[in-house]
Amino acid sequence: MKDDLSIKIAPEPLFILHTLQKNGFEAYIVGGAVRDTLITAKENKFSPELSHDTKASDYDFTTSAKPKEIQKIFPENFYENDFGTISVTKIHLQEQMGILIKTDKQDSTIKSKTINLHEATKIHQSLINSETFKDVGNQSADKNTANPKEEVFEITTFRSDGEYKDHRKPEDVVWGKTLASDLNRRDFTINSMAIKFSKDFLDSIDFTQIGNLVNIESKNFEIIDPHEGMNDLKYQIIKTVGNSNKRFNEDALRLLRAIRFSVQLNMQIDDETYVAIIKNANLIEHISWERIRDEFLKMIKSDYPKEAIEILDETGLLKIIIPELLEGKMVMQGGHHISDVWNHSLDALGECPSKDPIVRLGTLLHDIAKPRTLKIIDGKPTFYNHEIIGSRMAKNIAKRLKFSGEEIERIFILVRYHMFHYQPKNSDASIRRFMKKVGLKNINDILDVREADRLGSGARKTSWRLEEMKQRMIEQLHQPFSIEDLKINGNDLMKELNLQPGKIIGEILADMFEKVLDNPKLNTKKQLLEISKKFTSSS
Repeated sequence: MKDDLSIKIAPEPLFILHTLQKNGFEAYIVGGAVRDTLITAKENKFSPELSHDTKASDYDFTTSAKPKEIQKIFPENFYENDFGTISVTKIHLQEQMGILIKTDKQDSTIKSKTINLHEATKIHQSLINSETFKDVGNQSADKNTANPKEEVFEITTFRSDGEYKDHRKPEDVVWGKTLASDLNRRDFTINSMAIKFSKDFLDSIDFTQIGNLVNIESKNFEIIDPHEGMNDLKYQIIKTVGNSNKRFNEDALRLLRAIRFSVQLNMQIDDETYVAIIKNANLIEHISWERIRDEFLKMIKSDYPKEAIEILDETGLLKIIIPELLEGKMVMQGGHHISDVWNHSLDALGECPSKDPIVRLGTLLHDIAKPRTLKIIDGKPTFYNHEIIGSRMAKNIAKRLKFSGEEIERIFILVRYHMFHYQPKNSDASIRRFMKKVGLKNINDILDVREADRLGSGARKTSWRLEEMKQRMIEQLHQPFSIEDLKINGNDLMKELNLQPGKIIGEILADMFEKVLDNPKLNTKKQLLEISKKFTSSS
């Protein structure tokens, strides 16, 4: 690395390197952190078209120290793998650096992960004139995140991999003796670089004075780049280290990683690598669905989700991962739609305003059942009940990709109810029932899917009906949306009606809630007791 390029590194990684070097070992930052640090370098020489969403935060290190030696140097560690990787948390590193860490005890008391209706009402009222509810969802989610995932730094001994037999991981791992052997085993050239810092520079840092990123001039570091990753970064090229077929046969997950890096970093896959992806696409069947899911979500969360699906299709990977999508090709829709189901689904994904990958997946799958429900009536295509059948298909796809139960339910809801309709004559009760059916925490998401659906079909992103519906939903936010919001509970019923615990309590509460949904004014203890008495006398 030459000239006036300067980089910024967090103090904790520098402390790791300094501590390892002080104990007589070689130590380097490697992999993606090097790539992202160079992309965001203050005076970088690369194309301004590179994605700016690449701030280095996941630092990885390689060292000549063996695992037991690393553990001795960093006593507070985690070692739960067969690859010589020692994990150290940021807070333990800071303690070792001699820094006093203060925590906000008040934050740790927040347990709810759902939107508080009363708080949401206040926030929503300030957004009556806004285009969507998305800000409310974001504020609520941030406020209720009590225990964010700890930042972890991974330190791995130099290694060279043994033979790969399952297209995923080596049969055995041999500790390497040099940095070169470690870099030679990596996937892509842009990930096969390392940063070495001068001893004098590291010795000069006062690690007890932690601050933000440390600005480091070019004279204090060296980029080790045996596979010309710097050049590929400059020209925005994704290229494997060495023979592409060999790399993909070693670890088939790299097939997806190549596409993911392409859309995350706005880079092109080089011709040889691209041809090798097509040739080896079937190897993805050796990879667990969990790992496929994780890479897929990173793709559609990027700034180029539509392009990611197109590349997956062109390389033959999509027919293995979500073959149902391909059924939409050449299925024309008519009406206001300007393209077939396939292109509409991709266009909608590209227009989705939400960054949440679950919402984007719901958007991609919202019309998944149209090909299977297609009927030509009076010369026009119809897709009756496609949202009902599609929600079941989406649920099965989500199960295949090993999503959690909560995520599967969200995807189901987004597909099932994306066809909601509104007329000014709709009653307040019908608005509340829709909100209850979708779930208050999913309101923002279903509106984002609707906006993406409209834009993806060539319409304007909103309409006066949709804006009026949003307004009316905001006005209903202070009303009860669950049995827990009733002014009476099971204990009250047992006490007032002299009932024993059992099925009858749940039935009474459900009956009262349905009546309150229609008429929120009934939500007083006195009136609910009267309703419950009538229920017991008639049952």
